[in-house]
Amino acid sequence: MNDIKKSCASTDRISSNWNSINWLSCETAVKKLQARIVKAQKEGRYAKVKALQWTLTHSFYAKALAVKRVTSNKGSETAGVDMETWKTPEAKMSAIANLKRKGYTPQPLRRIHIKKSNGKLRPLGIPTMKDRAMQALYLMALDPVAETTADGNSFGFRKERSTIDAIQQCFNDLAKDISPEWILEGDIKGCFDHISHEWLLNNIPMDKVMLHKWLKCGFMFNKQLFPTEEGTPQGGIISPTLANMVLDGLQKLLSDNFVINFSRKNYFNPKVNLVRYADDFIITGANKEILENQVKPLIIEFLGARGLTLSEEKTKITHIEEGFDFLGFNIRKYKGKFITKPSKQSQKRFLDKVRTIISQHKAAKQHSIIRLLNPIIEGWANYYRSCCASETFRKADAQIFYKVWRWSQRRHPQKGKYWIANKYFHTVKGRSWTFAVKLESEDGEKFHSLKRLTSTKIVRHVKIRSEANPYDIDWTEYFEKHWTRKMFNNFNNQQRIRRQWEKQMRCCPVCGKHITKETPFKIIALPVKNKKVRILVHDNCSRITNRNNWNLL
Repeated sequence: MNDIKKSCASTDRISSNWNSINWLSCETAVKKLQARIVKAQKEGRYAKVKALQWTLTHSFYAKALAVKRVTSNKGSETAGVDMETWKTPEAKMSAIANLKRKGYTPQPLRRIHIKKSNGKLRPLGIPTMKDRAMQALYLMALDPVAETTADGNSFGFRKERSTIDAIQQCFNDLAKDISPEWILEGDIKGCFDHISHEWLLNNIPMDKVMLHKWLKCGFMFNKQLFPTEEGTPQGGIISPTLANMVLDGLQKLLSDNFVINFSRKNYFNPKVNLVRYADDFIITGANKEILENQVKPLIIEFLGARGLTLSEEKTKITHIEEGFDFLGFNIRKYKGKFITKPSKQSQKRFLDKVRTIISQHKAAKQHSIIRLLNPIIEGWANYYRSCCASETFRKADAQIFYKVWRWSQRRHPQKGKYWIANKYFHTVKGRSWTFAVKLESEDGEKFHSLKRLTSTKIVRHVKIRSEANPYDIDWTEYFEKHWTRKMFNNFNNQQRIRRQWEKQMRCCPVCGKHITKETPFKIIALPVKNKKVRILVHDNCSRITNRNNWNLL
């Protein structure tokens, strides 16, 4: 491919090979533009914001990162209506050159349905690879504005925020003796499917022509084309950010209507606080009447202007002593003591999933069972390790043990229980009855063992500050400390990896960027003078380096 200047933006570079693109330079240039967008937005220079967004969306660097995002995530193998995927470096370079606003027309979405936890079907719209890349490109320009104007207690689909931050905010609002005791559990009915297109076009600060094209592109189902008159597609890269911006302003609305006048001697504190994760939210109140007669009508009016309604079956008002489920956690006060633990529904789903895997692999080898179960067990434990989950972990470990014990007995109906125990269970690191496979190793006896939930230590989560903005250079030092804290928690029982991470100044030696919890990394051994030097590198960096010189562990 001949060297081509991709656009007239100041951040253009000439490149002819996908593998030769300097991704560090790409991210650095895009981050600088995003920081300038944040600065202009904070200063109220909206014309400057629009100009910077245009520059970013016409930048070769941003286009390359957009193509990289859609070709390296989990959905890269899922095609749209054109059934195309970009797998080769040539196809990716061609995609960068074709990401142009002029003459762009999105194709209809490919409609599929997935089952929800309540048995109902959730519609998903799958865009084509080109449409996904265009959405990712324009999201880079929109997200800095969205982060700057977002509600402080909104945690869903936002950079550096998670469900654990939302739960910690619930603790901050409800744990004290003087905290509110009544909670409005809100859920928006079909949030993504019913957002008003008119409201989006009038209020979202982005290219209106591009937004209109995405909203009106339609979808294909059973080889028929259907129009889209409302809503944003669940499956589009930019859709979560659009939905967040639709609901932003709810926190300000509540604070403006329930202001406390401290100058009066006899004042009443309504204790109205909001915690939101995407379209799920809770609102606290001093009593039930405030939530029922004042807060709920205000929310209904706010949502109505955006084409949305509350779900009557999921919206209810509860007392903190009764408890409520939020984001997979059960939040409740027991005799005045605030306790958060995994919800019963979450426990049931987890154990059902483990039982299903074991039941479906009755004839599989032991190491295969361990390989299938370990990621599920570890992921569930990490999600709940910041709450009061010790007792839940012990009970779940017992259930898993009984299931693998029955699996072992079924494989050898003619053998006694002592023979079965000696074959499948071993003492590993002082813990007896560990479901493990003995491995042959020159270093001595090693085991590939099934993980236990109780091996995960309970660690108190430090909530991200509500006003923190990852695109704002004023918060750079804060996020450096934030990422370091998260990595320390990640290396809880891996002191060797933690020491090496600190020795490398927390950076990848290949690309020079920071190694964080969100960036997958590997331990590799580099042969130097007949010795193996172990270092940490990013997962992507380990792939692009010369495999003849790197031995993956």
